Amino acid sequence: MKGWAWAALVLYSGWAGFAFGIRAALQRHRTGDTGFRGIAGRTGEASWWAGVLFVAALLGGAAAPVAALTGLPTWKGGAALHGSGLVLTLAGMALTTVAQLAMGASWRVGVDAGERTALVTSGLFAHVRNPVFTAMAITALGLGLMVPNLIAGAALAALIAAVQLQVRVVEEPYLASAHGDDYAAYSAGTGRFLPAIGRRAV
Repeated sequence: MKGWAWAALVLYSGWAGFAFGIRAALQRHRTGDTGFRGIAGRTGEASWWAGVLFVAALLGGAAAPVAALTGLPTWKGGAALHGSGLVLTLAGMALTTVAQLAMGASWRVGVDAGERTALVTSGLFAHVRNPVFTAMAITALGLGLMVPNLIAGAALAALIAAVQLQVRVVEEPYLASAHGDDYAAYSAGTGRFLPAIGRRAV
């Protein structure tokens, strides 16, 4: 089991380092701006909770394999379960990278309501409106199967809750306001997290 925990920790560290650290550095080099906008909203609001849950999910993703290495019980699901987790993790990492790079100069972590960036509708965004979040969820699920313990499950649940709040309460209203009819047409024909599922009514 410790071998899977070490593998999960190494993969998670590399994925998080690229998805947030290296990606922000590339953004700064390209645009002069890291793209970080922080947690939106006032304390206790839904948008604030989205940010807090994201932080909890990210910390939990690292804590799960560490806890397994220090003796926290894990569910013994066998090599097939852990191997499936590895495949999902690698797929999620790859999709996260592709989706983030497709955003180009529009890549952001968080939302500044007064900012206007280009609406990205190509690449993975032609099939789903939030491919980065979908890819993050796949990665978190894969890591949870590699190290199936309570912390991994809590981190996955926190991520799903954070994504739902961030998209529905923060990002969709912002994009609708910023891009008007263009976003209305795009969201009416493109699924929220999966193709054809979660299209917005015009």
